[in-house]
Amino acid sequence: MNSQGAESGIPDMCLDRDLPLLQDTATANVWGVWAVAYRDVFVIDWDNRVVAIYNLTEHDLAQPANYAAMKDVLRQAAGVASP
Repeated sequence: MNSQGAESGIPDMCLDRDLPLLQDTATANVWGVWAVAYRDVFVIDWDNRVVAIYNLTEHDLAQPANYAAMKDVLRQAAGVASP
């Protein structure tokens, strides 16, 4: 989710990507409603319910254990069994 006022980098961030991006606005105020922290990854299920919040500042994906944990969270949300 991109914060309000940080729209300038969206074209580059989305170039050649398939993942959706939510752009917050003053009207929607999603950062406020969802109590977002910088670098939070909100994982939602098929019914658009938040099933996990994983902060990438606290859990650097360059660390193999953090990468594996994030991958497991995504697999669980998608209903895919871990190998």
